[in-house]
Amino acid sequence: MPDHPRLNRSMTKPKPGIVHLGPGAFFKAFGANYTQDVIEIHGGDWGIVAVSLRSATAREQLGPQDGVYTSVSLGPSGSATKVIGVICDVLVAPENPDAVIVAMADPAIRIVSLTITEKGYCYEPSTGKLKMDHPDIVHDIAHPGNPRSAPGYIVAALAQRRAAGNKPFTVLSCDNIPANGKLARQIVVSLARVLDADLADWIATEVPFPSTMVDRITPATTEADVERLATSTGYFDPACVQHEPFRQWVIEDDFVDAERPRWEAGGAQFVADVEKHEAMKLRCLNGTHSALAYLGYLAGYETIAETVADTVFSKFCQKLWAEEIIPAVSQPEGEDLSTYCDALLERYQNASIRHRTWQIAMDGSQKLPQRLLGTVADNLAASRPIQGLALAIAGWMRYVGGVDESGQAIDVRDPLAAVLREASAAGLDPSTRVSNLLDINAVFDTTVAQNPAFRDAVMSAYKLLSKEGSRSAVEAIAGGKTSRDR
Repeated sequence: MPDHPRLNRSMTKPKPGIVHLGPGAFFKAFGANYTQDVIEIHGGDWGIVAVSLRSATAREQLGPQDGVYTSVSLGPSGSATKVIGVICDVLVAPENPDAVIVAMADPAIRIVSLTITEKGYCYEPSTGKLKMDHPDIVHDIAHPGNPRSAPGYIVAALAQRRAAGNKPFTVLSCDNIPANGKLARQIVVSLARVLDADLADWIATEVPFPSTMVDRITPATTEADVERLATSTGYFDPACVQHEPFRQWVIEDDFVDAERPRWEAGGAQFVADVEKHEAMKLRCLNGTHSALAYLGYLAGYETIAETVADTVFSKFCQKLWAEEIIPAVSQPEGEDLSTYCDALLERYQNASIRHRTWQIAMDGSQKLPQRLLGTVADNLAASRPIQGLALAIAGWMRYVGGVDESGQAIDVRDPLAAVLREASAAGLDPSTRVSNLLDINAVFDTTVAQNPAFRDAVMSAYKLLSKEGSRSAVEAIAGGKTSRDR
């Protein structure tokens, strides 16, 4: 039992206007946070019904607190807290699918937003297509009124709205996926077409799927974070969330009847095309985050801040940006890519943010295509260098092998974990292990995987990692050294 009383803050709740699928830490640090700011300024019926698609954790944490929780901004010089009260209700989908569909079908709900991570879209990352053999999709096709997946719930709720003669809601993806709105549209329409071609046509014509770019570093909340907050505030809040002060939200301005919160009052940017901002963030931030996660973890670092505190890794990151990533990114309006990356390094160095390398390393098979492999493909086409990117991919390969450089087991969390480990274990030498992993079409597009320059670069990087370890391999790339020079 906690030593402090539970957070108990009476707040006037707005009427629901949003259903959010996936109320994890990022949603609480980002979307709900922005919405709170806007309601405080402009008011409006934009309360949020939070829907957990898997566990009851969100309800167990938020329910006793009437949906209220603490947002903690962690800056280099200290922290600031804010109590967020825009969550009106928390539903657990597996317990009562009907309640979720009814909530989404309510005409008062004008937006359904999502932070379900890449794997929640039930798609093949290498192709962007719906995985018809995904267990949840197989179930949802057989039981459309009792769905399990986020796409299944969206289709079921839209079907009810259409049948009742009501307008659709806007589907707002807030996940780190290129053209996330277009992907969401393709997945939802593909599933609907299997069930009802007329419904699929209606969704394709009537439902907006604006793309977004979202950015706020948000580590998983730990028991130590909860205890620290209790000590400073005098109350116990297991639903609290920690995040950096920085945030950026770029949104394609395409909503049903233009109905949406005035998120721009909180600093959001509404644009006609989000693509360049998405590519900037995914490649510059998420790409280097993944590179640092795998290589930093293998080198024994627990957090990103600890990793870049080692100048070998910070130099590697800067070299990766300057020589391999920025040349493959079109500069968005109002942004300077070099300045943006300089600011990223400062954010990574914020030691108050304990963003664990292990956390970022999760679900790498779903993340690599958009974070690293797209950049690789562009650089190969333009005959630009890929040495650093190849080392990051080789770091992922070493990581998913399931054994670290000290011989200790790695807790690999990935939808393809068993497949990846089997492919790695089946290789009797580094070249065979790399080849086996490159042949996994669910991760690697065949055109890239079969490119001789790419295969050679990844195999060389993997051998370097195997021989010298992660830190020395990073130093060799960052400093321009080779194994022979050492």
